[in-house]
Amino acid sequence: MSDFEQSLRQAAAATQEQIYEIYHTSAQGLTDAQAQKQKKYGKNKIPHQQTHTIWQSLYYAFVNPFSVVLFVLTLLSFVTDIWFSSNDSRTSLTVWLMVCMLLFSGVVRFLQEQKAARAAKKLLEPIRTHVMVCRNGVWQQMGQEELVVGDLIRLTAGEHVPADIRLLETKDCFVSQAVLTGESAIIEKNVKQKPPIDSMPYWAWNTLAFAGTTMISGSAQGIVVAVGTHTIYGAQMRRIGGRKQGFTKGANDIAWVLIRFMAVLVPIVFLVSGVMQENWMTAFLFALSVSVGLIPELLPMVINACLAKGSAEMGKKKTIVRHINAMQSFGSMDVLCMDKTGTLTNDAILLEYYLDILGNESQTVLDMAYLNSFYHSGTTNHLDQAVLRYADYPGKEAYFHELPNKYQKLDEIPFDYSRKMVSILVKGTEESKVNRILVKGEVKSVFARCTQVQYGTECVPITQEETEGVHAIIDEMLEDGMKVLAVAKKDMPEDSLLSLAEEQDLTLLGYLVFFDAPKQSATQAMVKLRALAVHTKVLTGDQQSVTQSVCRRLGMDANSILTGQELERMPEDVLLPAVEHTQIFAELTPAQKALVIDVLRQNGHTVGFLGDGINDLAAMYAADIAIGVDTAAPAVKEAADV
Repeated sequence: MSDFEQSLRQAAAATQEQIYEIYHTSAQGLTDAQAQKQKKYGKNKIPHQQTHTIWQSLYYAFVNPFSVVLFVLTLLSFVTDIWFSSNDSRTSLTVWLMVCMLLFSGVVRFLQEQKAARAAKKLLEPIRTHVMVCRNGVWQQMGQEELVVGDLIRLTAGEHVPADIRLLETKDCFVSQAVLTGESAIIEKNVKQKPPIDSMPYWAWNTLAFAGTTMISGSAQGIVVAVGTHTIYGAQMRRIGGRKQGFTKGANDIAWVLIRFMAVLVPIVFLVSGVMQENWMTAFLFALSVSVGLIPELLPMVINACLAKGSAEMGKKKTIVRHINAMQSFGSMDVLCMDKTGTLTNDAILLEYYLDILGNESQTVLDMAYLNSFYHSGTTNHLDQAVLRYADYPGKEAYFHELPNKYQKLDEIPFDYSRKMVSILVKGTEESKVNRILVKGEVKSVFARCTQVQYGTECVPITQEETEGVHAIIDEMLEDGMKVLAVAKKDMPEDSLLSLAEEQDLTLLGYLVFFDAPKQSATQAMVKLRALAVHTKVLTGDQQSVTQSVCRRLGMDANSILTGQELERMPEDVLLPAVEHTQIFAELTPAQKALVIDVLRQNGHTVGFLGDGINDLAAMYAADIAIGVDTAAPAVKEAADV
């Protein structure tokens, strides 16, 4: 175990008073003078997020295998054409031509990457992460790169954790650690470490929030205990060195093959020529000439010029290529995987109907769903936004403004990809004298936890007849491309607490029906991709029936579909061909999206992924080329190559 991992384990087990003592801080945070001293621990920068300085960019523009080969050839040409040549045959034309090619190749690459860097900076500047930090006893916003060990910070739902944090205060704090573990489960964090910590892996330390993870719901306050490459996430990124495009690896391999070939062949030519001609100086000059002839001198310049030209053309179409080498991966991509919601479909989903069990419009269903969405402290999503927009309807403002005052929030269990539902515990009205759990989520998941259905004011036990009726209504709407969520409730005693065990014996109230229309440009884009021999695959966490309906409208083979559960059950020898021949994947977790990408790459494809949400990050890092849309989440824009 490394020293910084040991210090993190110590921080996870320490009490609040011990944390203040270890990190020389207090409940009022650091002073400016203390913060200055703490900078000895380094800057809070993660390796993949660092941008190159001008000098670094200049270095990488000129120092790469192809440019090194061209530089060596220039030296050899200088030796053969100038140094060892007689006065009559001496010429510097070849040397100057090679120098010009070397300069042109590097300058073109440098200028194009600087242009892309400026455009990317302008795009990302508004979304740079700022954190609430307590300095000198005053809460203020600061850039995450300014954080130092010992800072007292505050986090809320939807934010990325900017450093490794020892939590001191939490309220309904749930965190997604998928970026570290690849698992989609949502972890609850609190201020007291569960024993035994010595035998626990780091991701099970519930008093620490790790850099790179995401606050799904609730709020938290804590002390920064590690920054930059000393965090768990930073250490991982430093080890893997970031994603390398296939082109970069391939170009390096070709350059080293040429260098090795030259290193083997030139000595042989020198020896053979020297023995046959018995003039070792002539043999040496001949061997050098052969080495120059082995290498295509124009190759580095042509490669960089072509990549720069492609990047410039993409820029004219309002597309930013952040890394010039990504152009080749983009051009050689033969499989494009994409999310559905927000990429193939419109960002704004509409709530079309709010229905009871019989399919009649129900104000009760809308009210309970509105309270669930209003109190849900997790990351913002399209479905909650569609529900909450009802408060803006003419004549409804006062009603929905008053509704949360009648039902005050007591507790919450946020959404995660295993339960596929959100539960909110609210305090009952003065008339009811009971608390109530309000549940909203995927129909199958919610219905499996229900034992009753409500008709008007009457609750009836669920029988086979009710089950068939529910499925008939739902299946009809799903086939029409509607997205359906179930709404349920459960009355609880006033002194009760919310737990996963209480998400049973629910009463089904009804459904929310959303319309998720495909973008007008999506169909045209799919046709153009097919014409370019780029195979498209849809990877979504949405329901199978909804996904099939949307994809059918886009002209895709809607019968070629696999779900996340089916993927889990497949042995590897079946998985490889199944992923190859399937076009649509539904009900996937983020980790399963990344798995599909990995399988396609194992099958020899150059794979791109087009996404817009936090749940797409794992797939974007797994792909050869990561593509983000203009409306994507901030973290997605930062992870994208294009």
